[in-house]
This record gives sequence, C-alpha cells and structure tokens, in this order.
Amino acid sequence: MDILELLAKFKEEMVEEAFSTIEPVRLQGYTKAGEERTKKKLARLCDEIIVCVKDKTLIPILNYTEQMATERYTSGYDLHQVQTAFNALEEAIWTRVFAHTPPEKLKESLGLVTTVIGAGKDNLARTYVSLATKTKTTSLDLQALFKGSEGINEV
Repeated sequence: MDILELLAKFKEEMVEEAFSTIEPVRLQGYTKAGEERTKKKLARLCDEIIVCVKDKTLIPILNYTEQMATERYTSGYDLHQVQTAFNALEEAIWTRVFAHTPPEKLKESLGLVTTVIGAGKDNLARTYVSLATKTKTTSLDLQALFKGSEGINEV
C-alpha cells in the first residue's frame, strides 16, 4: 500500500485516534468547540495533508495553516492547544505509516509526510506568533546548525 492509499484508508481512524488523544487533556478551545466540530477540524487538516502528499506540493498546507492560525487566534485558542491537536493527528499518522508501509516504501513515505507536516507546523507557529506579536516572522535559517554535517546522508 502506498502512502496516499494508506492516508485515505485510515483517515477516519486517525481522526478518531487524534480526538481521543486530545479529548482527555480538555484543551479549552476544543472542549468549547465540541466533539463533532473538533473532529471536522482534524479531518480537514488530514485532508490538506493528503492533498499535499498526492500533488507533492506544500501550498495547500501552507494556506490552510495560515487560515487555521488566524481562526484559532481570533477565537482565543492558545498556540499550545492548536499544536497539541496537530501533534495528536501527526502521531496517529505515524502509527499507521509504520504499521502498514512496506520497508522498501518507508523512505519515500517518511520524506513526503515529514515534509508536509513539518511545513504545516512551522507555518502555523510563525503565523500565530505574527498575530500575537503583531510582527512578521520569517522561517528560521538553520543552515549554520547543520554545518559540518555535509556528507551524512543516512541515520
């Protein structure tokens, strides 16, 4: 099963698992929104991830996380709450990826999903911080951190 099939097949299961992870934590904004609305938000995030993996583009997740950050910020959600929900979905995705991806397809699957989720989480945080501080934030340039790691391709 390739990554796209996997994400589509297990979407509902991943959304349910993500919700069951955040529900006991009683995140104020999501508790107020209720179960049905929270699951719809998680499903929408999962849909955006699937579109990005399918089309091999980050534009949908970047657009959605900007919208998501704006909506959650203006609704009074703390960044912590939004990141916790995102992390719960990410964990549910990883559980399925590792359980159902053949070893020979794992490298590509990990690369695609990591790239999409990482870009989404980064954009979500930057947008939220921009809104909270009323200043424009940019991506961090981490090249200096990785200097000296040239030639290391395998973990």
